[in-house]
Amino acid sequence: MDKSKRQFLGKMASVSVGAALIPVVQVQAQPAQTAPTGKRYGMVIDLRRCVGCQACTVACTFENLPPLGQFRTTVQQYEVSQQDAATPPAFLMLPRLCNHCENPPCIPICPTGATFQRPDGIVVVNNEWCVGCGYCVQACPYDARFINHETNTADKCTFCAHRLEAGLLPACVETCVGEARVIGDLNDPHSHISQLLKANQADIKVLKPDANTGPRVFYIGMNSAFEHKISGQAPVRSLLTDTGEEIHHGH
Repeated sequence: MDKSKRQFLGKMASVSVGAALIPVVQVQAQPAQTAPTGKRYGMVIDLRRCVGCQACTVACTFENLPPLGQFRTTVQQYEVSQQDAATPPAFLMLPRLCNHCENPPCIPICPTGATFQRPDGIVVVNNEWCVGCGYCVQACPYDARFINHETNTADKCTFCAHRLEAGLLPACVETCVGEARVIGDLNDPHSHISQLLKANQADIKVLKPDANTGPRVFYIGMNSAFEHKISGQAPVRSLLTDTGEEIHHGH
């Protein structure tokens, strides 16, 4: 390859990398000024449709570029052992992410105000203010936060706020092959998410309701044993009894 071609490809690579990083900076540095008003975003995850393919995990990684081995969302796999030995174990796929709570415990504990909630309910982190103390990571009961190995600041799911502001769906929602994830405006009674919550009212659950955080990620088709039994540090795969007691976990 001659010198001119190498220079051209080098410039193109620089432009591509820069373009891929721009949305992340925009979301975290100036979320309040661009947040839509009058909306309250939430997400419904229909476990009856989730096949555990991890397409959401991969899409999120490509969209938000967390460091290798760190994830803003993932699908935990739980093997539920039946008390009847003749019955084969059942498997539950449980997508995990920030719950964008109504009363997020990560906000009051932040010593610099780097973690805050937008008017539309999305909880975000201002990387310019974050000192990487990890207090918010410890305060989150859903294991939804981590200290980014590259920036040394708190990182988490943002519902892909930069995509929502552009009229797009979050990467995880857009790529879900089973259409298990639905995001929308909880304040709009005619929105898809509001209609879905109303139609499945008797089967709607959230993780750790006793924590009184008011999660805005709702699950359809989740066994009640998982409401309280899910640990903060969730493994990739766990073996549980049908009453929710953990037998074994691993990665």
